[in-house]
Amino acid sequence: MPAELRFSRSDSRQSSSARSVAAPLATARWCAGRGWPVFPLAAGRKVPAANCESCRRPGHTHRDCACRAEGRWCHGFHSATLDASRIERWWGSAPSMGVGVSCGPAGLVVIDVDAHQQPVPSRDRLLPGIHIPDEVDLMGLANGYHTLAVLAALRGVVCPSEDESTLRVRTPSGGMHVWYRVVDGRAWQCSTGTSTRRALAWQVDVRAHGGYIVTPGTTTPDGAYTPVGSVREPAPLPAWLAEELERTGHLPAAVPAPRPVPPRARQAVLAAGGRTGKTTRTLLTVLTEVAECAKVPEGAAFTEKLNRAAYTLGGLVAAGHLDQDEAEHVLLQAAEQARPGQTRRAEQIIRSGMSAGLRRPLEPGSSS
Repeated sequence: MPAELRFSRSDSRQSSSARSVAAPLATARWCAGRGWPVFPLAAGRKVPAANCESCRRPGHTHRDCACRAEGRWCHGFHSATLDASRIERWWGSAPSMGVGVSCGPAGLVVIDVDAHQQPVPSRDRLLPGIHIPDEVDLMGLANGYHTLAVLAALRGVVCPSEDESTLRVRTPSGGMHVWYRVVDGRAWQCSTGTSTRRALAWQVDVRAHGGYIVTPGTTTPDGAYTPVGSVREPAPLPAWLAEELERTGHLPAAVPAPRPVPPRARQAVLAAGGRTGKTTRTLLTVLTEVAECAKVPEGAAFTEKLNRAAYTLGGLVAAGHLDQDEAEHVLLQAAEQARPGQTRRAEQIIRSGMSAGLRRPLEPGSSS
């Protein structure tokens, strides 16, 4: 574990400059080792590092941009990687850059509690979908800590900001990031606490698919993102919080019903030694997600799904359940079905994901 992730509340007397020395590269390695794709943040800031000149041109987007395949960090969390050599090159050449994690492919949901000085909205906007009777005294309510505490009290559970079982990070502005792990594969969506369309609570944002989170140890002119307490790993997303996220619209509008495994994906798995049992089910699950990207030409999160599949198969290889050549073969088969003619791109994604997965042996049926 890198040094910057060992600080607790009692370490606040240490200078932010001491915490930041050589920390970003160590943090990026640590995150990638857990299967969390990382990308650079601008030095001293919480925003992604700048795009190259070509990517800054009007109308240019991350879709089919060549920069990711060529190893550049353009387009923020869309460039996030698990590739060890790329990580060494990025932070080795610019050691002052911070570290961001792409939450969706990392399987993370982060509750972002704000403590901004803003006018308090009407009580029907504090907890969307929950009626707060007029007789409930809201005197003193001023920020996201308070609204989240009200929600937790209504549900009779521990407030996430006080959840000592998971990684919590104090932000320079006085807010808090509460990190949780997704264990059921659901693709939770981002939101902001001020949104009228999707929100968990006022001044409480949700970082998930389509978003990123700043890692502990990152330093800005306002201060450092500092871990709270002793826990440094995200706990599983609590069931009550998952229910609240579902209630407030944090799942995709249309969740497709289970479909048969695409024939080519099934054939590729069965060709890999005719495996059965948990290993085969794991292979079919991740390869089907990749192959089904063929149903839409873009917007299917192909890169994320192939990267995650490669990471999973790398773990199976490391645990001795699969041969590496077999793993690469079935991944390429599924990728070719999803995005024909993009072999070079697929090979780079697979190489990156497997490189990280090979460092974390995975038993079939366990969470990756």
